Amino acid sequence: MRTESYHIDGMACAACSAAVERVTRKMDGVLSSDVNLTTNKMVISYDENKVTPAMIMDKVSKAGFKASVIDETADKKKQEEEELERQEEQLHLVKRRVITAIVFAVPLLYISMGHMLPTPLPLPGFMNPETNPVNFALAQLILTVVVLICGRKFYVVGLRALSKGNPNMDSLVAIGTGSAFFYSLYLTLTMKQNPMNVHHLYYESAAVVVTLVMLGKYMESRSKGKTSEAIRKLMELAPDTAILFENGVEREVETSQVLPGQHILIKPGSRIPLDGVVVKGSSSVDESMLTGESIPVEKQEGDALIGGSMNYNGAMELKVTHVGNDTTLSKIVKMIEDAQGKKAPISKLADKVAGVFVPAVMGIALVAALLWWIAGGKDMAFVLTIFVSVLVIACPCALGLATPTAIMVGTGVGASHGILIKSGEALEISHKVDAVVLDKTGTITEGKPQVTDIISSGQWSEEELLFIAASCEQMSEHPLGEAIVEAGKEKGLDLFRPEEFQSLTGMGILAQAQGRKIGIGNFRMMNHLNITAEGKMADAAAAMADEGKTPMFVTADGKLEGLICVADTIKEGSAEAVEKMKSLGIQVYMLTGDNQKTAEYIGKQAHIDHVIAEVLPEDKANVVSRLRAEGKTVMMVGDGINDAPALVQADVGTAVGSGSDIALESGDIVLMRADLRDVYRAVKLSKATIRNIKQNLFWAFFYNSLGIPVAAGLLYLLGGPLLSPMLGGFAMSLSSVCVVSNALRLKTIHLD
Repeated sequence: MRTESYHIDGMACAACSAAVERVTRKMDGVLSSDVNLTTNKMVISYDENKVTPAMIMDKVSKAGFKASVIDETADKKKQEEEELERQEEQLHLVKRRVITAIVFAVPLLYISMGHMLPTPLPLPGFMNPETNPVNFALAQLILTVVVLICGRKFYVVGLRALSKGNPNMDSLVAIGTGSAFFYSLYLTLTMKQNPMNVHHLYYESAAVVVTLVMLGKYMESRSKGKTSEAIRKLMELAPDTAILFENGVEREVETSQVLPGQHILIKPGSRIPLDGVVVKGSSSVDESMLTGESIPVEKQEGDALIGGSMNYNGAMELKVTHVGNDTTLSKIVKMIEDAQGKKAPISKLADKVAGVFVPAVMGIALVAALLWWIAGGKDMAFVLTIFVSVLVIACPCALGLATPTAIMVGTGVGASHGILIKSGEALEISHKVDAVVLDKTGTITEGKPQVTDIISSGQWSEEELLFIAASCEQMSEHPLGEAIVEAGKEKGLDLFRPEEFQSLTGMGILAQAQGRKIGIGNFRMMNHLNITAEGKMADAAAAMADEGKTPMFVTADGKLEGLICVADTIKEGSAEAVEKMKSLGIQVYMLTGDNQKTAEYIGKQAHIDHVIAEVLPEDKANVVSRLRAEGKTVMMVGDGINDAPALVQADVGTAVGSGSDIALESGDIVLMRADLRDVYRAVKLSKATIRNIKQNLFWAFFYNSLGIPVAAGLLYLLGGPLLSPMLGGFAMSLSSVCVVSNALRLKTIHLD
């Protein structure tokens, strides 16, 4: 199977995107095809043995549209810049046409409607409708033709789509305004024989409807452009040039020319061009645009840097590890683009309706017009008003924009907070989550041991105890020993090297330091040295073990001098995150391989509802399956490395990672900050986005359900007014703008 992205030209509304999906999905060998009206992009998966890109483009072309393959290997930043430039040129062209149409539509309205006001507006004598009806009609005809030329896209695209059997919004506008124009043209040509025709002209309806729809489409296009700002802002993070450092010589080159393994210089106040590892220097780096973490991160030799982040005060030499589309920034951009291209299940209803909507509206308009003509006995002018009003008010644009605009804005907001949502489906399902399963190590806890307690037997102070232990453990490679060394360095202790060092596997270390024989280790080490912990020290060691901590005994010349306890500590914010999840009605589970007593202690600290201990890594997926079998919608949260089976098994898999390749590839949602509070933020964002989509869909359905009967003359039948086609065109344009504007409101959401 192969998955490709295509740019689709010529789409005007949801009926267009539905038509492209319909014709491509019918192709033998096509597994799936999703078209995003907002981005004009189609993502299609197909069997290469049965389908070729040429066949796909031909099929789309026969449906009345144009498809072109998007090169996924090309420079995305350059592609986006070219697309933005193309959009701006197109928007500028549309703006000029709209202004021209307005300039000619205003005097047209003055001529056609001014004399009908309670206080008639003056007209030149040669244009008086009573004395010079032909001139009056010709003036309107000339002005209308100019407006229709400005809006010729509706007729070119609409009639072509109609001829291909895929009528769209442009088809409705073309048929409606075209009918009004040609009816008025017929009356103009026969006006000398029947001067009373002057009172039944519909030029202003055709011209003003086209003008209002053009204005609405222009405003809609401007608003739609704002929905993809998140991707553009991310792309702008990566600088176009880098300072290459070779053989002691610096030279500025284009970022695209840098290869993995080469060294580049990062100067203070500059952005980091590519992913890499610091080989020289140190600095503070702002990664907030990528991870959402507002506090600068200290970087030194051996630390990884993410391309696009901002260097602050220090200079660094960077060894490049990833370039082009392999960089973290490129992968994030690709992930967001894919998410915006994949439809949420909630959009399927709108797609189904849009596919049959335009033909249905044409049928309704025709039936309503015939009923008023035959059963109602109305004249052609009245019948034409009904026909045109139904066609122009029932545009399905709002229906097609309701879901993709909200998903685009929602995924963009998530990305700005370091929450990467891979698909519309993940975004939708997240709002229904009622059970969150958390892996303990690296998710609730830091994932690496830290010194938690230092207890002296009395002879040495706590600082002296740590000083001796950290100095001796410098020679050790054991994680617990490294935790003690790290604690000493954090205290600013000037550590020394022991004269002798011996590591005893499974027990601890022995060292000769400052003329003393030092032993550091566990209970087995104490037995090996024939030393017994008694009284206060024995009680403290037992209490610490009950809390899930590992007590390390420190001895000197055969005497117990104290305890240093090491444990995998709970992350700051884990307990707060769990409480926030509970506030959304979510039950929180913790999975761990620890013994029950240790697990319960950690669970109590983190305020977990259900603790499931002594679980092997391969059994985590079974726990998730069991919860799903109980009817729960489960989100599994893990570090994306050893939790892959459980992440896949869950309704929503959420990988907690700091931009690592594995984290980016695991799960349906990636939390760049490794902050558990982002699980709450992701669910809250999902709820807000789905609520926004439902509001948009309600507005679109309600608008059409209400607008079509009114346009068909329901209020007139009940003694009310008849809807003007101009008012219908305005209302139709306004509905699309309202839907997009409502989606843009998501940008103001507070996720904390």
